[in-house]
Amino acid sequence: MSEQSAKEIAKKSKSSFYYAFSLMPKAKRNAMNIVYAFCRQTDDIVDEGSETVESKSHSLSVWRAEFEQAFTGQSSYSLLNKTASTIKQFNIPIDPFFELIKGMEMDLDNKPFETFEDLKLYCYRVASTVGLMCVEIFGYKHASAKQFAEDLGIALQLTNIIRDVSKDAKNGRIYIPLEDLRRYNYTREELNAGIYNENFIALMEFQARRAQVYFQRATDSLNREDKPSMFAARAMQHIYYRLLKRIINAKYDIFNKQVNVSKFEKVGIAVGVWAKYNLVY
Repeated sequence: MSEQSAKEIAKKSKSSFYYAFSLMPKAKRNAMNIVYAFCRQTDDIVDEGSETVESKSHSLSVWRAEFEQAFTGQSSYSLLNKTASTIKQFNIPIDPFFELIKGMEMDLDNKPFETFEDLKLYCYRVASTVGLMCVEIFGYKHASAKQFAEDLGIALQLTNIIRDVSKDAKNGRIYIPLEDLRRYNYTREELNAGIYNENFIALMEFQARRAQVYFQRATDSLNREDKPSMFAARAMQHIYYRLLKRIINAKYDIFNKQVNVSKFEKVGIAVGVWAKYNLVY
């Protein structure tokens, strides 16, 4: 896979990622596109297509084996060879990449999460890992940047889960911990049926407060000296926090309302955060 196609994967996704990272210096932007393409392709093995779980599991195993081969430049996938080169160039730890694959395996298992600790591990694997890859490309002076990446990843994933509750339920997936469903007397059957009531609102308020805690933890753990280099991650933080606030303002009626942040807003937020850290500091 060429560098251009890696860029296209990021651009076609229309994700917050693309708008947040498009203002980075070229070398870092190219590296980010490759890392994002790796993460996107890994995720697509699980989420795209109509193959059986067994077939997807096999494809994920092949992907992992090919990724291991890439460190000697021997993978048959150009993207994986480029990913390995980027890892070496920016001295990125390899563990987050393999943890991400483990997160995709958890999705294939499709087992409900009994507790928040179970969900937190999933969030770490599918989101915090991406942040831990990225901070090495951004560069930092203080090790607390890694804690920032971990907490922000959890905050972003929790926000995604809240936004996608209805869509996930229709696809036979539930990411809300079962202990929370019981706490607020809201059943899986009600979730699958899209029942919007006071119990659901209370359940979602609890999820939103938890996400807000992790947004705040991320902010608190980032050293002021590292804020300029982390502007792209901070842009992601602002975009997703705005999304969370909109869900809250919509009283969590994600069954009947489509809540999002527009492309125009994403660009504006990204430019604003970039200007703050590049023109003020």
